[in-house]
Amino acid sequence: MTRFKIQPLSRRGILGAGAATFIAPRAFAQSALGGDDTTAAPAPAASGGNNGPAISVSGAQSAPIPIAVAPFTDPTGNPSQYGGQITGVLSDDLGHSGLFRPIDPTSFVPNSVANGTPVWQNWSILGAQALITGDVADQGGGQLRVEFRLWNVAQQAQVQGTAYTTTVDNWRRIAHIIGDVVYQQMIGEKGYFDSRVAYISEAGSTTSPVKRLAVMDYDGANNQFLTDGSSMALSPEYNPARQQLAFVSYQSNNPRVYLFNLQTGSERLVGGFGDLSIGPKFSPDGNSLLMSVSRNGGAAIVRMSADGGGMTELTNYASINVSPSFSPDGSQIVFNSDRDGNQQLFVMNADGSGAKRISFGAGRYAEPAWSPRGDLICYTFWGSDVGGFSIGVMAPDGSGERILSQGFLVESASFCPNGRVIMFYRQTPTPDGHNSRLVTIGIDGFNERLVDTPSNASDPSWGPLLA
Repeated sequence: MTRFKIQPLSRRGILGAGAATFIAPRAFAQSALGGDDTTAAPAPAASGGNNGPAISVSGAQSAPIPIAVAPFTDPTGNPSQYGGQITGVLSDDLGHSGLFRPIDPTSFVPNSVANGTPVWQNWSILGAQALITGDVADQGGGQLRVEFRLWNVAQQAQVQGTAYTTTVDNWRRIAHIIGDVVYQQMIGEKGYFDSRVAYISEAGSTTSPVKRLAVMDYDGANNQFLTDGSSMALSPEYNPARQQLAFVSYQSNNPRVYLFNLQTGSERLVGGFGDLSIGPKFSPDGNSLLMSVSRNGGAAIVRMSADGGGMTELTNYASINVSPSFSPDGSQIVFNSDRDGNQQLFVMNADGSGAKRISFGAGRYAEPAWSPRGDLICYTFWGSDVGGFSIGVMAPDGSGERILSQGFLVESASFCPNGRVIMFYRQTPTPDGHNSRLVTIGIDGFNERLVDTPSNASDPSWGPLLA
């Protein structure tokens, strides 16, 4: 079995090198869920070929796939400290997606893996469609070797087996990476677990708020504060191509757009134009930025190089044009504007031409974001007929509009890397002010979950899969 070393914040060496796999003749059988909800597909070859999903996403959404995650042991079969932690995070990842139903480990029959091979009947009686087993070996010098295997219980066959070598402090990333591999094998799409989220940490009082730029793993772990709160931070945006954030900082009480380098910790001013500059959004290649610049009572959307040069106005200042977001191919931009009287969503070409209104509901629309899949635009909506704020989605032409979640205040939706899950923040009033928490929800409107953060939180920006 080939071994792969993981460096902190990088998995290029693992995925780029090609993982060692042990392949079953076929992947998950059509009879596993029954009916038309599954499609038979051979397991991909070790070279990384793609033969389609093992399970249809629509079927998994209506009936999550029952999967057993056996506690990872040491190579002798005894309990492992890191093995237990890895399987805990792995189970949480799969359950978080809403497409899998991890089976309660207290129901496992003892000694159901013998000499590395499942005792099949012990997993079949639990209704497990798939099984994950593994072991963790301490190699000394702060190094771990983690091996996992994915099994098809119905066919009594192994689908994949992979070994990784990494530092001890990377055990959580190993769990996320394994989860992404399992997700891709069974769903046929890339996962999103090995990703991070930038957000604004909120503390202090309503009248004297302290808002700091922060990042964390997608599930809330490994939280880091990037600014000290001496200047208010707002609107973080992950660069999709490199370890970099754009955000708005109120240094000297003057809102300007800055770039933060996640590798060096340095920050620099990118844009300060007109009365204020807000809402930075990167192009898909990460080389340019959109932002809104206010002047003379109006606001225009501008595009400029990420190094701060070559500004081009894409709209005029005759109305308020804000919250731009690129389509994943970079050819179009969605934004919101009051040019027709109240805030609505518009789509224009990347050069500013051909603007077309796509929202027509009896209310106001704001903060659109284009899905990485290209099929949906999410947004914030509020109107008198809904009694509060809502997070919704629609197709890029405005069709298929539907509400995913509602509340006293829900805002700032951001898609995960594969476009299947949205993160936003939910604010609720309290006697002393408000609580503000990050939550996730599937694009089907189900499986809403709280993301644990050490303080009030807002303005999430979901970053790409770690490279």
